[in-house]
Amino acid sequence: MSRSLFSIASLLLGSAFLFFAGGLTGMLLPVRGGIEGFSSFNLGLLGTGWAVGYVSGCLLVPQLVSRVGHIRAFSVMAAMACISVMMSSLFILPYAWIILRALAGFAFAGAAMIVEGWLVERSEAKSRGMIFGTYTMVNLFASTAGQMVIAIGTPETFQLFTVAAIFYVVALLPTALTKTQAPAPLARAELNINRLWKNSPVAVVAVLLTGISNGSFGTLVAVYGHDIGLSVSGVAFFVSASILAGAAAQIPIGFLSDLIDRRMVVILIALVAIGSDSMFVTHAPTTTSIAVIYSAIFGAAIYSFYPVLVAHANDHADPSEGLQTSSGLLLLMGCGTMIGPLLGGVLMSTQGPTGLFVSTTIAHIGILLFTIWRITQRVAVETDDKGQFVPIAPMRTRTPQTILLSDGEIAEEESSDDYEGESLNGENLASDTASSDKESEAEKQ
Repeated sequence: MSRSLFSIASLLLGSAFLFFAGGLTGMLLPVRGGIEGFSSFNLGLLGTGWAVGYVSGCLLVPQLVSRVGHIRAFSVMAAMACISVMMSSLFILPYAWIILRALAGFAFAGAAMIVEGWLVERSEAKSRGMIFGTYTMVNLFASTAGQMVIAIGTPETFQLFTVAAIFYVVALLPTALTKTQAPAPLARAELNINRLWKNSPVAVVAVLLTGISNGSFGTLVAVYGHDIGLSVSGVAFFVSASILAGAAAQIPIGFLSDLIDRRMVVILIALVAIGSDSMFVTHAPTTTSIAVIYSAIFGAAIYSFYPVLVAHANDHADPSEGLQTSSGLLLLMGCGTMIGPLLGGVLMSTQGPTGLFVSTTIAHIGILLFTIWRITQRVAVETDDKGQFVPIAPMRTRTPQTILLSDGEIAEEESSDDYEGESLNGENLASDTASSDKESEAEKQ
């Protein structure tokens, strides 16, 4: 195990620097925007811009990598992210920031895909679960550490922008210096709504609404904290509490969803989320400690939706369509993430800070009602027929490469135009090879 981790240490280090810079930037821009007097609507558009760029990166970066290679493509991504942060410190204008945020989202998605592609290539099937867990833990701590840096910095100046830019560049060094061979071509995401709907209408509707809720909260939570009077350090703790609680909640939620109908788990999560929404709307936190408690409860709920829904969709999908199902839901989540910050920004502009949680309440009620209705339309999957629940880090949308890494699948490029994802493990691959050899020998005899 230690040998496997040592062989990918440089990739994990590069990923840690990348997520550190991403966590810092994601916190810095809303806080600085609030200080500059940007409207909640414009700050919400920052999240929409990020989501547009991120989804575009998942779709287009594989083509770029196939043309110029992994190391050069990663260098391009790091340069784009650095440019985005530095230009944001030069042009303190909301619409400039929206465009630059889209550029950063594209670069972040591309860089993450390239690192994850390397990890998929370097990990064996038997150790991939351990590597995915380590990768998730490293990124979670790095992202949280980046968010906490703002508590000791001065968002009113250019210094934190410079720190973020430095770490984006530093993230390039471990990857550029590694001796690891470049992996196979990256997986391509595919969105087929008709196929997803046939597999699981609950997953389609609930993932889209989850994207709206999580995208709204993830983008505007720092703005909410600033508007209710929290200090900069208080905002950092407020935001980090939701992420850490969301990560911790996935173990018990996953265990429960493997025992009972996953749709019942979705209903339970939705009820907790609606209750948390109500606390924010009717009893807004007045101190940092109360805000952190509220945030932890809220994060534990909203960041548990997506992994349960992905597992539920895969329960109904053909095993050979695992990659297509998960990547389709990923893009659907991205579409929701584009809408959420826009909706939250509009409601915060018209109703004040509580408008943020009015937007999340709408999404959570939608999830609750649709899931209840679907339970009356379709019987539950038998426990023995369920797939495996895979925890998903709550700080960002996944990429197609994350799906390969977490599910233990091996991407295989069939041609320059057509792509198929197939789930294999080492034993199956070895047995197929052995069977082919035996058939060849029989033909010769």
